[in-house]
Amino acid sequence: MKRISVLSIFLIFSYSVSAETSVLNANLATADELAGLEHVDDGLAQKIESNRPYLTSLDLDAVLANDLSAEQRTDVYGALFRPINLNTAKDAEIMLIPGMSKRMAHEFEEYRPYADIEQFRREIGKYVDEEEVARLEQYVFIPVSLNSASREQIMTIPGMSKRMAHEFEEYRPYKDLEQFRREIGKYVDADEVARLESYVTLD
Repeated sequence: MKRISVLSIFLIFSYSVSAETSVLNANLATADELAGLEHVDDGLAQKIESNRPYLTSLDLDAVLANDLSAEQRTDVYGALFRPINLNTAKDAEIMLIPGMSKRMAHEFEEYRPYADIEQFRREIGKYVDEEEVARLEQYVFIPVSLNSASREQIMTIPGMSKRMAHEFEEYRPYKDLEQFRREIGKYVDADEVARLESYVTLD
């Protein structure tokens, strides 16, 4: 894989966002956090909350598209996003990341499957600096294995609690996702089961 030139990197990432910016998760952001976002009025904030859970970034985009232009949605995604699964996200999902180009989206897909986030940092770090890798990392995740993930890995799932992580481990080994839905459904509603399921995989 050839390195992209410095000029190409500049063209790909002309959109600049500080790596220190904390991107809110669209499924977990509070009403106060939503109210503080550019282009998001009270009505849109309520719409964002009422349409949860968002299982993909495209689901979120479909809701916002009714009220905001593409440019305005890009502004919102600088602060609020539904993280994408690095191993399965469609090109259209990847392209919703602010500053993304088709060339970099290709690089995201080129290194699949990602075993862990360190691999993402290493591979994408071939093309952009550490600050940009850190910014991009806020928009992605790698699903955790239901049967072999460590407690630390399970805790990387957005909104995960120690109590729920314990329940994830309690029912191992999982034979299929239906078992996961049944067991975790004892503790949370169907929407939350679906949200959690989007972050896991079976070996």
